[in-house]
Amino acid sequence: MLRLCWPRQISRFSLANPFVWSSRTLSSSNVPPLTQTSAQWNNLTEAAQEYVRNKFTLCGPKELHICDGSARENEMLLDYLVKRRTIEKLTHSNFENCYLARTDPHDIARVEGKTFVCTKNKSDTVSPVKFGASASLGNWMSEESMDFLLEHKRFPSSMDGRTMYAIPFSMGPVGSPLSKIGIQLTDSPYVVCSMRIMTRMGQAVLDHMKKSNSDFVKCLHSLGRSQGMLDSWPCDPDNTVIAHFPNRNEICSYGSGYGGNSLLGKKCLALRIASTLARKEGWLAEHMLILGLTNPQGRKKYIAAAFPSACGKTNLAMMRPSIPGWKVECVGDDIAWMRFDSNGVLRAINPESGFFGVAPGTSMKTNPYCLNAVRKNTIFTNVASTNVDGLTGIFWEGLEDEVNPEDENIRIAAWNGIRYSPNSDFPGPAAHKNSRFCTPASQLEIIDPAWEDPEGVPIDAILFGGRRPSTIPLVYESFDWTHGVFVGASMRSMATAASIEGSATTRPVHDPFAMKPFFGYSFGKYLHHWLSMRDKPGVKLPKIFHVNWFRTERRRHPHAEEMKEVFLWPGFGENSRVLEWVFKRTDNEDVARSSAIGLMPKHGSLNVKGLDELTADTIEKLFMLPKSEWQLETEKIREFFLNQVGDDMPQEIWDQLDALEQRIEAM
Repeated sequence: MLRLCWPRQISRFSLANPFVWSSRTLSSSNVPPLTQTSAQWNNLTEAAQEYVRNKFTLCGPKELHICDGSARENEMLLDYLVKRRTIEKLTHSNFENCYLARTDPHDIARVEGKTFVCTKNKSDTVSPVKFGASASLGNWMSEESMDFLLEHKRFPSSMDGRTMYAIPFSMGPVGSPLSKIGIQLTDSPYVVCSMRIMTRMGQAVLDHMKKSNSDFVKCLHSLGRSQGMLDSWPCDPDNTVIAHFPNRNEICSYGSGYGGNSLLGKKCLALRIASTLARKEGWLAEHMLILGLTNPQGRKKYIAAAFPSACGKTNLAMMRPSIPGWKVECVGDDIAWMRFDSNGVLRAINPESGFFGVAPGTSMKTNPYCLNAVRKNTIFTNVASTNVDGLTGIFWEGLEDEVNPEDENIRIAAWNGIRYSPNSDFPGPAAHKNSRFCTPASQLEIIDPAWEDPEGVPIDAILFGGRRPSTIPLVYESFDWTHGVFVGASMRSMATAASIEGSATTRPVHDPFAMKPFFGYSFGKYLHHWLSMRDKPGVKLPKIFHVNWFRTERRRHPHAEEMKEVFLWPGFGENSRVLEWVFKRTDNEDVARSSAIGLMPKHGSLNVKGLDELTADTIEKLFMLPKSEWQLETEKIREFFLNQVGDDMPQEIWDQLDALEQRIEAM
C-alpha cells in the first residue's frame, strides 16, 4: 500500500494544495517534486516514469502525488474539496458520506463538438462523406495539428501552482484478460475521487503493471488556466478540447472538469480508444448495459443492450420485474467489453466499477435499487440541494415524493445556486437535466454475483433501442446476425441531454449502435468488424433484437379538453414482459411471427396478464407498422448511409436495406 508521508503537525494546511505539508521532496533533477517518499516514484514502471516526467515538464505543476486509492487519501481529498467549496457534504440522515458538486454553468456536459479522434489519415477516423455533407459520426484532426495545439496552446503551464495527481487505474477487474490499464494525470481532486469510484485504482494496479510489465493507456487531463465563472470550479470552457490518439493509445483533455470530459477511463478509454483496440484484437467495445435475467425455474441468461444516453439504460439494468418469479441482476449500466472465448461463447465484462448515471427521473417508482444505492459514498453533480433544519439533502425532478411542497421549512437550492421554496414559482429545472450521481457498483443491492468475474458473463441476446414516439414497434427480432448488424446501424432516436450539443427536437436523429459520439474509428470499418464476428470459427452468435418503450399517441385528458401525448406501454418494471419474450426466443420457442422488419411476437405470446389498462387496441398499436412511415424511415436510412458512409459501407448492409424496402413495398 502506498503510504503518504504525513508530518507531525499539519497546521500549515493550505487551500492551494491538500498535500503541501509533505515532509520530503526528492532532490534528483530527473524526478518531479513529490509529496511522498521515493518508494512511491519507484512503484511506477520505467515507461510510466518517463510518461509522467514528460507531462510534468509540459504542464508545470507545483508537485506530483501518486495516488494509492486508499480511504485515507480519499478522505483528505474530499475534505480539501469541501474547504474549496467545490463540493459540500450532505448532512441529512438519508445520506452517508455523500457530497454534492456544482459545476461552472458552462461546464455541464460532454462537449462532442470539441472532441476529436486524431490519426494521420482522415479516412481512418471518418468515412468519406458525400460532397456537401458534414461528417456526423466523428470529429477528426490530424495528429500533427492536434499535437501543436496541445503542446503549444493548451497544456504548457496549465497546472501552474497545482498538484499533478497520477492515477493508476484498471478498466475491468485487475488482471482479467479482458481488462486494460491506464494512467491518468490530472490537476483535479474531484476527478481523483470520482475515478476512485468509477475504476479499480491504486496500488493493486501498480503491482500488476510491475509484475506483467503491461502497457498502459496514457491519459492527460488539466482544468487549464481557469477562465470560468466560479473560483470553486476551475475550467477553461472557451478553449476546451478532448483529443484521442488511437495509434499511440493516448488521450488528452483540457479545460473541462465535467465527468464525461475529465474521467478519461469512461467514454474516452472505454469506448473511443477501446473500440480501436477491439478491432485490432478481435473483440467488441460497446455502449451497452449488461444484465442477468433469471426465470422462475432458476435458469439464467445474460443480455447486453445499446441505448443512447438518457434513454432508460440504467433503469433497465436495475429493473425490478413486475411479473412474478423473474429476477434481474445488474452487471453494468453503460459499457460492455465482449470477446468470444475458446468455446465460441461471447463473454462480456463491465469495465467500470461505478455508475455515473443521470439523476432526473430516478425515483422509488422508476429505479428503487439505484436510489437506495446512491444514499452512501456518492458524489452528486448539479442536482439541487435541500435544507431542512440545517440538514442538507438532495433533490431533482422526479423526486417530488421525497419533498413535501406544503412544508414551509424546506428550502431548495437549484443546481445554479438559486434558492426557493417548493411551493413557489420557479422557472426550473431545479436539477440540471444532465445532473449525475457517481456511486460504487458494489453498493447496488442487485449487483450480479458474477459482475467481477475476470472471464466475463455469457451473452445470449443483444438489444438495440431508442426513444421513438412512432413507427418502431415495442419489440422485434432480427432474422439473423447480418440483419441484426443492419438493425443496429440504422438506429434512430430522439436527441438526449447527455451532450452539451443535445437539444429538444421533434425528429429522431441517427445514432447507430448508440455509438454516434463514441466511435474510435470510421463507421464503415466498424460495420465490417461487427460483420466479421459471424466468420469466427465455432462461434455461438447471440440473437439480436430491437425494442422501443416510448411509442405514444395523442389522447384527450379525461378531466380536460386538451389533447395529450401518452405512452402506449407502461415501461419500467413492465419491460420484464418484453425480456421474458426475448428469453423464450433465445431458446427458439415458437412465439414469433415474420413481418417486413423482423420477427415480432405472435398474437397472445407477449405476457400482458394483469395489465388491465392495456387493451387489445393498444397492443395492436404497439406493433403497428404504418407503410408510409416505414417508407420514410428507409428513405432516411438510405440518405444517412449515402451521406455518412458512402463507399465504406459493406455491401451486405446495402443488401439488407434493399431487402427491407422490398418487403415494405409488399406490405
